[in-house]
Amino acid sequence: MENMIAKFVSQKISKTRWRPEPVSSMQQPDLFAAGSWDNEENKVSLWSTGDFGTINMDEDYLADPKLLCEIKHKGDVTDMQFLDQERIVTASSTGRVTIFRHHQTNQTLSEKQKWEHAHHHAGSNDQGAPCTGIVCNSPEIVSVGEDGRINVFRADSKDIVRTIDDADSSTMHAVTFLRTTEILTVNSIGQLKMWDLRQQGSDPTQIFSVANERVPLHCLDRHPSQQHVVATGGQDGMLCIWDVRQSKLPVSLLSAHNAEMWEVHFHPSRPDHIFTCSEDGSLWHWDASSEVAERPSFLVGGRGASHLSRSTLGQSVNQSLMTAWLSSDPTKGHLDITNLMPSSTLSVNSLDVLGEYLVCGTDSESIYVSKNLFT
Repeated sequence: MENMIAKFVSQKISKTRWRPEPVSSMQQPDLFAAGSWDNEENKVSLWSTGDFGTINMDEDYLADPKLLCEIKHKGDVTDMQFLDQERIVTASSTGRVTIFRHHQTNQTLSEKQKWEHAHHHAGSNDQGAPCTGIVCNSPEIVSVGEDGRINVFRADSKDIVRTIDDADSSTMHAVTFLRTTEILTVNSIGQLKMWDLRQQGSDPTQIFSVANERVPLHCLDRHPSQQHVVATGGQDGMLCIWDVRQSKLPVSLLSAHNAEMWEVHFHPSRPDHIFTCSEDGSLWHWDASSEVAERPSFLVGGRGASHLSRSTLGQSVNQSLMTAWLSSDPTKGHLDITNLMPSSTLSVNSLDVLGEYLVCGTDSESIYVSKNLFT
């Protein structure tokens, strides 16, 4: 892809996240965090995108990302979110949840708070179980793990605010907020679950699943403005679109990657666009905007076109694209998919999009940064 630059970082990268910009800011993102995994010593690092476009505004100049600071991380970084402009929350394969603070005056990272073994195996608080997912809604943090446990933290409290010990009998792989008091989780037996944190007890308020399927779901994201629209991805590489107001089955199943889908993200300000990444080394941009030229192909440029071939796919897409993704209007059933990776690579483990910018991390020990996503 044009305007994509690769930065070799000598570590397998498990997570990449843009620092959020203030709502009032018109700036493009200028700083991202990365976390590593499967290395002798794992780290959390902060990177500057450099002076994108400042050398010659008439040229598509893309500066090399610059390392600002880094800090050791206990265990693999299994998830990572910015809590605010200065604080980053990480999940660890050791079961630990940590808050790091970025000190902008001297460009350093420090450990601000930690919850050791927030996730642990039954009967042992000393034997950590991997914390697999976190989500932040400052000052609240929610974590899920291999132990089937849900934890609720507050950034200003050293104690865990609430634990749902037996929330799930299987591994929960990811979590996101649906509303301020409700969360969604996905698990290793193909279920999407809704939880109301105001309720006592350990039962979800709703359970959704793909009919007759128990394929693990690895990732999920909620539409930024239509909160009932949810996207998930899993072991079979499928992209599932759900309407959590109605059916307990997905509205559409889109055959996609050749291997596990690790992350799915709606673009935060242009949610007619979805981005997914996979173990197969691809990173896809799904464009369901009404501006897409009307042409009968589902795929324009991009690896894996042959995998969009289910007999029900055309009907499924036509029935499911509204707010681009849930419309019954067949004239909006056009979907363009482009693979953004410039060449074949090892697993693309993580991606994030903000404004015109995209960042992703790979097992090939490289971080890729792109600008001008929509030009």
